[in-house]
Amino acid sequence: MATQNITYATVPTQFITAANGIKFAYRRMGEKKDVPIILFNHLTSNLDNADPRIMDALAARHEIISFDYRGVGDTSGEDAKSIQDMAKDGLAFIKALGYDKVDIFSFSMGGFIIQEIVEMEPTLVRKLILAGTGPRGGKGISDVVKLTYWDILKGYLTFVDPKFYLFFTSTKNGKEAARQFLKRLKERTVNRDTPVKIKSLQTQLKAISKWGYEQPADLSKFTLPVLVINGDNDRMVPTPNSYDMAKRFPNAQLHIYEEAAHGAIFQHHDDFVKRALAFFAS
Repeated sequence: MATQNITYATVPTQFITAANGIKFAYRRMGEKKDVPIILFNHLTSNLDNADPRIMDALAARHEIISFDYRGVGDTSGEDAKSIQDMAKDGLAFIKALGYDKVDIFSFSMGGFIIQEIVEMEPTLVRKLILAGTGPRGGKGISDVVKLTYWDILKGYLTFVDPKFYLFFTSTKNGKEAARQFLKRLKERTVNRDTPVKIKSLQTQLKAISKWGYEQPADLSKFTLPVLVINGDNDRMVPTPNSYDMAKRFPNAQLHIYEEAAHGAIFQHHDDFVKRALAFFAS
């Protein structure tokens, strides 16, 4: 698909039915490649939650595909009840598209899911970005539930999207980055995705909580190139988890943004894109 006149705000939504019977909603940008980038996004994300600046910039050099998890947005089915089931769905989606090798850009819960996919299919992923995420059983991951509900309440009381609090610091720079990010997410004005239901939030949070208590995986056996990125003040998936993962993957790079939180890649999207493009090109 040509990218000259297509942006993430205008790219059409497509559908494909996988072998598991789920009809996945997805958006695809960039010139078709043998190895595309697949985005595995955050808790309660639908297609409209991908950052247009990041998607457009990556699509200038790569084919990049975003999709809705089962039961979310315009994808069919009931919400998956575990991170491992979400991983099986992600595999089914990739297989339905016909790929046996992909690059992955994952953020937050998407990073949990892709770690399970790598465990299931060790040769599928060529290169992996893990942003604002952590390992199975990582410190503080099981606390995401109460933190999320608290910030949702805070957002409700202040008439602000909860991501304003969940993804960014309360500093002047953090608040301005939050406002700009939330503004970008509204750039698509037609054919927007179906809003995520409260049931999806509840089911996904239970899955994350369970995963946060499970036994850590042996990440040392995975030799693929990994880029770990986070902010120095991530409250959702505490920043020490990023240092931990970078040490445990044998072929990992680590970058921590100063005065940034869970959504550091959105706050520093220009710099992140440069790093991501260099990583995928290397």
